[in-house]
Amino acid sequence: MTCRAADLIVDCIARQGLDRAFCVPGESYLSVLDAFGSSNAVDLVTCRHEGGAGYMAVADAKLTGRAGVAFVSRGPGATNASIAVHTAEQDAVPMLLFVGQVARKDLGRGAFQEIEYESYFEGIAKWVHTVRDAAELPEVIATAVRIASTPSKGPVVIVLPEDMLEDQ
Repeated sequence: MTCRAADLIVDCIARQGLDRAFCVPGESYLSVLDAFGSSNAVDLVTCRHEGGAGYMAVADAKLTGRAGVAFVSRGPGATNASIAVHTAEQDAVPMLLFVGQVARKDLGRGAFQEIEYESYFEGIAKWVHTVRDAAELPEVIATAVRIASTPSKGPVVIVLPEDMLEDQ
């Protein structure tokens, strides 16, 4: 049975034992929002600001001992969430930040609100990875949880090009 990459993301998060995610809805990852709506495996908490969503993920991780999860849109959404990523790094808290991104064909072309996240987050995240192939999602998410949760614990950023989210 085939499914969209967006559906696979939600499934993989649940398989890692993560049952809650925080977000500010954004157009760069609408497919993932639809996938959350079609699944009961992970509770999605909608927030009003990306910094708040990030801090809620940090608090969730501190309370549960599992990686906190946040989803934000590209550009301003990611930069707003970066303060929570910094807090997770400083406090050694496992966190996964998923960032919607421009389409793969537009990467590196200065598209609207595009940021090169590897450079942006390199000093405060343990690992930053852009998913270019939907087939790698299960391995990327499992690796991200492992990296975030192993000493010294900290944040991981996974970048999701919006066109990849519709791949089968």
